[in-house]
Amino acid sequence: MVVFKKPHALTDVPFHYCPGCTHGIVHRLVAEVIDELGIEGETVGIAPVGCSVFAYNYFNCDMIEAPHGRAPAVATGVKRANPDKTVFTYQGDGDLAAIGTAETVHVGTRGENITIIFINNAIYGMTGGQVAPTSLPGQVTQTTPYGRDVKYSGNPIRVCEMMSTVTGTAYVERVAVDCVKNVRHAKEAIRKAFTMQQEKKGLSLVEFLSTCPTNWGLTPVKALDWLRENLMAYYPLGVYKDVTAEEEAK
Repeated sequence: MVVFKKPHALTDVPFHYCPGCTHGIVHRLVAEVIDELGIEGETVGIAPVGCSVFAYNYFNCDMIEAPHGRAPAVATGVKRANPDKTVFTYQGDGDLAAIGTAETVHVGTRGENITIIFINNAIYGMTGGQVAPTSLPGQVTQTTPYGRDVKYSGNPIRVCEMMSTVTGTAYVERVAVDCVKNVRHAKEAIRKAFTMQQEKKGLSLVEFLSTCPTNWGLTPVKALDWLRENLMAYYPLGVYKDVTAEEEAK
């Protein structure tokens, strides 16, 4: 009896992520869903610049590298040329909510049938810990050593709340992978996002609240505590849009 094994959709290449980073958990969940849906040979992933830049080493499905912030634009081209493929982007907050904000909004307005996997750890991870569009008010980063001042840096962007107002989006949910219960729920969110894409409902986006122990300056355990106490308070978990549920309610 097999109790636990590596998903086939993941390669045997060891992850390069820092200890305590939850990118690896999300990678596994995406791969498990790909396995369970039986779509490995029919899936294309797009990863831009950021901590996920080496994602093409980790997934057995076809992977494409995109310029910083442009993954949704590349995904649009892939999906329109191959409408029967399952296409997903894997993006961090510095990528999706900063240089890639326009691409994110417009794939929603066009109702592109792609899935965005969005990792929000409230900081620029790969480039050293600068303030990000999602960094919290008062959060200390390399470029806000006295804490983020919204008078100068603006307010954090709540991506799920913003994208839920865009007409072409079909499914928007914010999840976390800080405990077993939330990990299980996060997997179901990925499954639903892929399924809605296959049903041609429009854009699906799943946001993951994630840790960055290295740039937060915390141990892995304390980083999870900080996520629960701070990120979850500012970015509440939940479904922000589900057109299927809306259709069923009518």
